[in-house]
Amino acid sequence: MTQTQPKITFTKNYGFRKELNKRVDAYFQSRNIPTRDNPAMYLKTVMILGWVIAAWTFTLFGPPQIWLKVISCVVLGLGIAGVGFSIGHDANHGGYSRKKWVNNTIGSLYDIIGLSSYLWKFRHNYLHHTFTNILEHDVEIHGDGLVRMTPYMEHKWYHSFQHIFILFIYTVIPIYWSIADIHLILFKRKYHSHAIPTPKPLEMLILFGGKVIWLGLFLGIPLAVGYTPIQTIVGFLITYMTYGLVICIVFMLAHVLEPAEFIQPDAETNQIDDEWAIFQIRTTVDFAPKNQFLNWYLGGLNYQVIHHLFPQVCHIHYPKIALILAEVCEEFEVKYNVYPTFISALASNFSWLKRMGEANTDYSAMSLVENLPR
Repeated sequence: MTQTQPKITFTKNYGFRKELNKRVDAYFQSRNIPTRDNPAMYLKTVMILGWVIAAWTFTLFGPPQIWLKVISCVVLGLGIAGVGFSIGHDANHGGYSRKKWVNNTIGSLYDIIGLSSYLWKFRHNYLHHTFTNILEHDVEIHGDGLVRMTPYMEHKWYHSFQHIFILFIYTVIPIYWSIADIHLILFKRKYHSHAIPTPKPLEMLILFGGKVIWLGLFLGIPLAVGYTPIQTIVGFLITYMTYGLVICIVFMLAHVLEPAEFIQPDAETNQIDDEWAIFQIRTTVDFAPKNQFLNWYLGGLNYQVIHHLFPQVCHIHYPKIALILAEVCEEFEVKYNVYPTFISALASNFSWLKRMGEANTDYSAMSLVENLPR
């Protein structure tokens, strides 16, 4: 992929990744199970798409009571988040199927819910997964300067209040992304100094065609069946603000909280003095591994460490892989950070945001990983 940033390199090789891959491969081979094309994943796809279709239909054509409309919009927003977590995420990483066309087809669901799958693959798969928590490379921890997630970002006065206004920011993110997609692909053409690869005509068609279908489903059809413009816009906002709140909270719990490290390469050599796989573990945190509902609904994103190490493995397998990772981490004396519950991870995230909002944060003096609940 085209980029203008100097290449970041990882200088160490302790054999950690090789040993981990060896044991994970042995797990799948000994049980003769595929890493992708999993029947449980197909069933989940049907269930979540059924959820979204049913909620959309009920919202438009169900009983006219306002309170029911509001509830159904919330349920629809949660279903759309489920598409992002559990279906489109795997597919756009190539973790849904061995067949590229299947991954591309399922991945284009992102375009239908308002998010460009093409831009997401570059921003998330490449920049975020390669340069996790590195400022000026990982776009997803930059927040366009509005939120200070990393101690290496310049402090602004309004960051002191970010732990208060952050939830509102989450609610408007999906709408912002949808507008920013157009600006990025037509005008800006880069994330920081990383040039966005030139899309092929089909990729441009999917990007703009997806926007048209998205607006048609969530604005055009409601207007066509008789809802007023105000009713349509309010329903759309309730749906997408719910979606934004949920997806942003979950992402933040993986990388923007106290145990996660924010590592910058050496200024002269542009090197990070560690092995890439260990770097991923240092910058990422898992949470709520025993919560069966979250394991299902979040598509394995509460196993974010596993996902960063094995993004092309279907998330159905993450709980088993986590046990293997824990063993290898213990042998190599690598700290594998896991919060036992969703609430404990959420509290840590808000604590970190509040700390980053302080003007004179001394990152070197922080003890980030001590007393982490297990």
